[in-house]
Amino acid sequence: MSFFNSIFGNSENTDSPKSNVNWTELTNILQLQEVEAISNEKPVVIFKHSTRCSISRMALKQFEREFDLNHAVDAYFLDLIAHRDVSNEIARKFNVYHESPQLILIKNGKAVYDVSHSDIDAVSLKAKI
Repeated sequence: MSFFNSIFGNSENTDSPKSNVNWTELTNILQLQEVEAISNEKPVVIFKHSTRCSISRMALKQFEREFDLNHAVDAYFLDLIAHRDVSNEIARKFNVYHESPQLILIKNGKAVYDVSHSDIDAVSLKAKI
């Protein structure tokens, strides 16, 4: 494996969420009702990822390496290039400014924490749960 593949990944695995995170893919605006309902019982994390951006890819890989919260949160993954309508609705529904990459924590139907780019950190997220 080349140096760049070890940092950025290769074309075979850059666009799909393969990790120890039990991702649920967000592909439909109606799923946001599910996210809101679940967040009343258990925190929900949404990771908005641009499949065209190496910074987003690096943030995703770093987050996945650090993540150990499967028991504590439900994790949703959004390919915002393929589902921009869902991304726009997340911004509207949860009153967060659209960024990419972006990590949003939803509790009791509200965004209580959102970060982007190098601020995405599973350890910091754990402190907010």
